[in-house]
Amino acid sequence: MNDRLVLVAREEPIAVCLLNRPEVMNALNDEVMGELVEALVELDDDEGVRCVVLGGSERAFAAGADIGQMADASAMDMYHARRIDRWDAIRRLRTPLVAAVSGYCLGGGCELAMACDLIIASESARFGQPETGLGIIPGAGGTQRLTRAVGKAKAMDVVLSGRFLDAHEAERAGLVARVVAREAWLEEAKRVAREIAGKGPVAQRLAKEAVNRAFESTLETGLDLERKALYLAFASEDAREGLTAFTEKRPPSFGGR
Repeated sequence: MNDRLVLVAREEPIAVCLLNRPEVMNALNDEVMGELVEALVELDDDEGVRCVVLGGSERAFAAGADIGQMADASAMDMYHARRIDRWDAIRRLRTPLVAAVSGYCLGGGCELAMACDLIIASESARFGQPETGLGIIPGAGGTQRLTRAVGKAKAMDVVLSGRFLDAHEAERAGLVARVVAREAWLEEAKRVAREIAGKGPVAQRLAKEAVNRAFESTLETGLDLERKALYLAFASEDAREGLTAFTEKRPPSFGGR
C-alpha cells in the first residue's frame, strides 16, 4: 500500500494530485492538507506543468474534515494551528486547478473543490456543507464561495438544512462546470486539463486572476484589472507567438514567457 497521503503524477503538460486516505473517505486532517499544499506549491513552480487536476477516489473526493482531530481542539488550538494559512496558499496558486469530483464532496471537501478553478463532477457526486449538524459552521470558505456560486437561497438551504446537491443540481446552480459519466470522472478532468494546458500559460494565469477578481469585487475594479492584464498579456512572448501562429495558420508553440 502507498503510505503517501497525496499521490502525485506528472503527465506533462498536466499533473494529477489524488488524496489517499480511502479508509476515512479522504477526510482532511493537518497531515493531508500539509502534504497537499506542499505538492501543489511545488507543481505551481514547475514550468512544465500548466494545469493540475485534484481528485480523490471514485467513492469520495473528500468526505469532510477529520472530525476526530477537531473534536478535542480548543478555540486557541484552532487559532495557533494556522490551518487557514494552507487554504490561502491554495488560493494564491497561479496554475489553473481542476477539481475531479466523484462520490461524496462534503464539508471541507466541498470547500476544497470550490477553492479550485473549476469542478468536473461525476454523476455520482454529492456536494454539501453539513457542519451545522455538528454544532459548528463551514470555516474554510464554505459560507462565502458557495453563496457566490449558487446564490443566497440555495446556499442557505444547503448550509442550514444540511441537504446534499447531486451533480446535476450543482451544475444547474452554477457550482459545477461539467457533469460526466460515473466512470469518466478522472479521465474527463484530465482531458479538460490538457485543453487548458494547451493555451498560453501567461494568458491563462492572467485570465484566472481576472475572473477571480470579477467573482470577488465590483465591476469597475474588475474591468480595471482586466485592461491591465490585457496589456501585460500583449507584452508577453506568448502573445507574439499566438498571434503570429494564427496568421501563419499553424499551431502555436507557447513558452510561458
